[in-house]
Amino acid sequence: MGSVDDNAFAARYDIHCDASWHVNKVEIAEIGSDLTTQLTSDGIASWVDRSGAVMPQLGGAIDIDISITPFTNTLAIRRLNLRTGQSEKIIAVYIRVPGLSITTDRQRYTCLETGRRYRYESLDSDFTREIEIDVNGLVVIIPACFEECSSRLLKKAL
Repeated sequence: MGSVDDNAFAARYDIHCDASWHVNKVEIAEIGSDLTTQLTSDGIASWVDRSGAVMPQLGGAIDIDISITPFTNTLAIRRLNLRTGQSEKIIAVYIRVPGLSITTDRQRYTCLETGRRYRYESLDSDFTREIEIDVNGLVVIIPACFEECSSRLLKKAL
């Protein structure tokens, strides 16, 4: 759930990953509208839409980033498995809600403290945040975006 200019919206999503945290499939729907999308990946940066059409504009992306949830940051952090001081650039399929626009976003994750704190940077904008995770590896805080997210709710997603 979220709001833009005092207009509330909500969405539901379903994400399937393999054992290495590579996204295989994502389905997302805006609640209260007919907007839905489904993307499937081979896990190595090739995506198709619901009809099976190849989406070359998403080429190179392994991870997904849904604008209204910190959970998708959890997926990238888990997949990268960085240690303190390590950093890695990725390309994520970026799904903006509301509207379900789909683009890519070049990002960098830097491990500030193994199993605890990470720096997230969008390399296509000036957006940077420090991310905190809990003992289960779930993102719980992204300052000024998602404050003290309930890890109990995120655990249900796993």
